[in-house]
Amino acid sequence: MKETIDKAIWAHSRWKTHLKQAIETGQSHFTVAEVQNPHNCAFGQWLDSKEGQGLKDYSEIVELHSTFHQEASQILSLALAGLTREATAKMQLGSDFNQKTAKLVNKLAEIGQS
Repeated sequence: MKETIDKAIWAHSRWKTHLKQAIETGQSHFTVAEVQNPHNCAFGQWLDSKEGQGLKDYSEIVELHSTFHQEASQILSLALAGLTREATAKMQLGSDFNQKTAKLVNKLAEIGQS
């Protein structure tokens, strides 16, 4: 389980890089719909599994994970529409995206330690 949690932390932290690239180029390997669905990523699929559902604070993690995907998909949508200023603003320090990412990563790290 710790390996799965560590991979999830790494993968969700990397989204900042994916989104910054999308803002800079106006392109992405991902569609907005793919990013919006929290069940598409490997961690989301694991969360849906019996092992994932057995996590302490499972519903909180599902909520944080879902909210993260919503925020990321909104930023990607703005980036692909060429609205770079708006997309960049949604990623600034203190933004919902940064706060949601930090909450998710911190919660996962907490679970990975136990």
